[in-house]
Amino acid sequence: FCLLLLLSLSLSKSHTPLNYLKKASTFTLSHSAWKRENKAFSDSYQTQTHLKMKNPEKPILLFLIIASTLASTATSKSTIEPCSTSSTCNSFLGYKLYTDLKVTELASLFQADPVSILLSNSISTSYPDVENHVLPSHLFLKIPITCSCVDGIRKSTSTRYKTRTSDTLDSIAGSVYGGLVSPEQIQVANPDIESLDVGTSLVIPLPCACFNGTDESLPAVYLSYVVRGVDTMAGIARRFSTTVADLTNVNAMGAPDINPGDILAVPLLACGSNFPKYATDYGLIIPNGSYALTADHCVQCSCSLGSRSMYCEPASLEVSCSSMQCRNSKFMLGNITSQETSAGCKLTTCTYNGFANGTILTTLSRSLQPRCPGPPQLAPLIAPPDTVPKELMYAPSPSPTPSPAPESDGVVSGGPSIVAAAPRGPTVASSSSIPGYPANGPAGSISIASCLTSYHSLVVFLISFASYSFVILV
Repeated sequence: FCLLLLLSLSLSKSHTPLNYLKKASTFTLSHSAWKRENKAFSDSYQTQTHLKMKNPEKPILLFLIIASTLASTATSKSTIEPCSTSSTCNSFLGYKLYTDLKVTELASLFQADPVSILLSNSISTSYPDVENHVLPSHLFLKIPITCSCVDGIRKSTSTRYKTRTSDTLDSIAGSVYGGLVSPEQIQVANPDIESLDVGTSLVIPLPCACFNGTDESLPAVYLSYVVRGVDTMAGIARRFSTTVADLTNVNAMGAPDINPGDILAVPLLACGSNFPKYATDYGLIIPNGSYALTADHCVQCSCSLGSRSMYCEPASLEVSCSSMQCRNSKFMLGNITSQETSAGCKLTTCTYNGFANGTILTTLSRSLQPRCPGPPQLAPLIAPPDTVPKELMYAPSPSPTPSPAPESDGVVSGGPSIVAAAPRGPTVASSSSIPGYPANGPAGSISIASCLTSYHSLVVFLISFASYSFVILV
C-alpha cells in the first residue's frame, strides 16, 4: 500500500494521468499441466480494468481506487483440465455436510446413488433403512460423480438444485455446496434465470478431473478439494497420501501457495480395471480403501488398502442378477482356490470382467505363483456415523498403513483350498471416523494467508466505501 501511495504522489506531481491498469493471465493447456484460473470464469478468462484520474491533484483518490481494485482481485482459484473428447471418467468431490442430512438427501444434492456414496466411504449398507440414516453436520465424505467434457474442459453438469425459501446464489454456492462452485458459475450456467423463486431448478456446475486415470504413470482417481483456513499444502498431502511436489505439479502451481476457497485436484491412489471397451463399466477405477457398486448393483468391487489390485464379488443387495458363475466351471465370481505343490502355488480365480448387455462377464484364470497368497485384504466397513469427533470437523487424515497379509492364510498344505466367494470386509462399530480418515491423524497447521483471509471482505468494503466517497466529493 505504501508503494501504491508513492506511485500516486509521483503521478500527481508530473500531472500524468494513469489511463489504465491492466492485469492479464496466460494459461498453458497441456496433458501434463493443467491451468489454474479464476473459478468464477472457468472457461477462457482475461480481464482489463481501466481507471482514469478525474483530478491528478487528488493522489489519495488514486491510491484508494487502486488498492480497492487489487484487493478485490484476490479471488479463489481452481484447477481445471482441458479436454477434447466425449469420454467420461469416475471422479470425486470432497464435501463437508453443511447440516444434518439423510443419506437420500445428500444423494439428491448431487444426483448420486445413496448406496454408492456409502460404499465410497466404506460405510456398511447392511443396516436396516440405511438410506434414511441421518449423517451428522461437518462430516467429510467423498461424493462419487461422473466427470464429462463440456465446452473444452472437464466438469460435471448433471447436478440440479431446487431452490428453497431464503436461498441466494451466495448461500447455495458457499453453504449448500461448500464452495465447490461459485455464485458466478451458477449464474453463467443458468443464463435464463432472472429470479430465485421457490422451486426453481438450477444447474450446478461442479469441478472434476480425469487426467487419463493416472498419476505419475500409476492408476489414480481425482478428488476436488476445497481448501479451508486450517489447511496447508503439506497437511493436504499427508491427509491424502501424496506429496507437496505431486500436488504442485498436478495443479500446475508455480509455488505451493494456497488460500481458503481454492479448489485443488487431489490424486488418490487407486485400483484400475481392464474391462473391454464395450462394457458399460469400462474404465472403472476405485480409490484405495473404498468400494464401488457396478453391474446394476449386482457386483461390489473394492480396492484393498495399500494395493493396486481390484477385487470384485457378488453384492449383498437384494436385486435380480444374471449368472455370476465362471463358464465351464463350478467357480462363482470372487472364488479363489490355491494348492501348494513342489513347483509352487497353483492359483485358480473367477474374476469380474465387466457388464455388457445385461450380462455379468467373468473370466476363469489359472496360474502358478511362487507362494500362495492370503485372502484379499479389504477395508473394514463401519457403521453409519452419528457424530463427528472434533478433529474430523476440519479435514480428513491419512489412510492407515495396512498390516501385511499372511502368506498362506486359508491354504491347506498339499490340497486345494477355496476362499469364500464373498469375504466381505469386517463391519466395525462406528467411531464416526471414515476409513482412511482416522481421527488421530495430522490436520495441518494454520497458514498466515488463511489467518488474514477473514479480514479480506472487511478491508475491501472499507476501501471501496472510502473510494466512492472521495469520488462524490471530487
